[in-house]
Amino acid sequence: MNKLPPRASLDHLKKQAKTLLRLYRDGDPTATARFTQHLPAAAHRTHSEVIALDLRLHDAQSCIAREYGFASWADLALYVETSAFAQREQAVLTRRWLGLVYGGDVTGSYDAARPRVAAQLLQEHPALLEADAFVACAAGHLDGISRALTADPAWLDRAGGALNLPPLVAVTHSQLGRLPAFTAHLRDCAQHLLQAGANPNQRIGNRFPPASLAQPDEREPLSALYGAAGVIRDPALTEILLKAGADPNDGESLYHSLENPDCTRLLLQHGARVAGSNALWRALDMPDPLALELLLAHGGDANEAPMGETLRVWGTPLLRAIALRRSPRHVAALLAAGANPHARTPAGVSAWRLAVQLGLTDIVETLRTYGAQETLTAEDEFVAACARADAVEARRIQARHPELPGSLSADQLRRLPDTAAWGSRGAVEVMVELGWPIATRGGDWDASALNHAVFHGDAALTAFLLAHGASWRETQGFGDDVLGTLSWASLNEPELALGGDWVGCARALIASGVLQAGRDSANPERLLIGGQSRRFSDAVTEALLEAAPATPAAE
Repeated sequence: MNKLPPRASLDHLKKQAKTLLRLYRDGDPTATARFTQHLPAAAHRTHSEVIALDLRLHDAQSCIAREYGFASWADLALYVETSAFAQREQAVLTRRWLGLVYGGDVTGSYDAARPRVAAQLLQEHPALLEADAFVACAAGHLDGISRALTADPAWLDRAGGALNLPPLVAVTHSQLGRLPAFTAHLRDCAQHLLQAGANPNQRIGNRFPPASLAQPDEREPLSALYGAAGVIRDPALTEILLKAGADPNDGESLYHSLENPDCTRLLLQHGARVAGSNALWRALDMPDPLALELLLAHGGDANEAPMGETLRVWGTPLLRAIALRRSPRHVAALLAAGANPHARTPAGVSAWRLAVQLGLTDIVETLRTYGAQETLTAEDEFVAACARADAVEARRIQARHPELPGSLSADQLRRLPDTAAWGSRGAVEVMVELGWPIATRGGDWDASALNHAVFHGDAALTAFLLAHGASWRETQGFGDDVLGTLSWASLNEPELALGGDWVGCARALIASGVLQAGRDSANPERLLIGGQSRRFSDAVTEALLEAAPATPAAE
């Protein structure tokens, strides 16, 4: 593994990547060997196979980053940028480092935590631990915490440091806890603070916009327990806090623990109440039914009324589970817990009919055993065939009813964007080819199928939709267009979009004629597209600039 020089320059690293790409395109065997060794997409391939991949600049940047021991170019860039702060005042470096450790959960911005980058910086700048007690909390440095307590026992429950955190909150919210090298140390620090008398219910106000670090929202407190169970989701740390008396009904922990059912189980065992937490509805977002089953077994109401406008579209958890195409086990758990098998959406669609329309034959049969069955219309059968991606059957029905899909209700037409959000590419393709209105909006954030495809980083579906008339100007429920969706998704890489290819989506948009991009002279990290300044991931930025002239084109 290569070692970065003490004063690494991002511009120099970018030049290294461009040189590597030029050598690769010239067929240089050393360049292809570097890709084979460090780029996963090129691993175990021959020289000619690597050449055939037609690698781009973002691939070269990824290769350079991995040669230096980083998981991505974005991590390398963050490391270099933050290292530069070391040449400035220590306080500036400390603040920047804490931002990498905590991210948007604490600092009041949308930026995600980058614990791996923070860990690498700590190796290069160990003096950070000695200079600030709250850095010691974030890093799980017990000696630093002990010294702070010895010097000032009242520090135990006092908020402070650059992020104004009480010590226990600083420990349990540290996303270094996601890294095995820090997990046990953070647990030890939490135990030490509690044994010294720290309040297990230490909390801070929420800092998410429109709140901020300067003006937190005290109506939505974030507790030390929420950090353990809902941020880093560490069962052992969660149990330490619960045994010390942390309140499991803090308004956040149960809802956010569901990604790790072991944390959920501990909260429920210590008295967490399901009612009023909205956790049961959140559990329907989990492909694994275990969290849902735990909540139902501990008093969850299978017919709980929805909280929020988005969920009111479905009416009951059973209908939501069907809409999300959850497993038969999810549905069986709800029905066994008393879910109404005859429930209807506010639009009047029954659970059975919704399952039919979505092509969920197993769910249809399960509901039939509960006495739910209706006579199907031609529209129902057409929608169901499309949802199964059964183009032959859908065309047969359309031949008998040529008014389809034009005669479908607004609720039925939502199946296109809903399927793009939660279903299958094949079903979307069948719907579009049979004439479904391509700009129809739906899904949880009221967006078109193209917006959903870009959000998930589905480059193939993005290209298909654009080729069939979808427009990048199609708006979504957050008031932006497809470029806004690409901006957010490429920067945040949502967990729902495993393996998302936002560079591929960008290239599909370029090929469809999206407005040309140019650097924003007011902020070089952003692009001007059609007069609007936007920020994308480095890889997407490079892809958008590859097709652009030297200056941004006018709209």
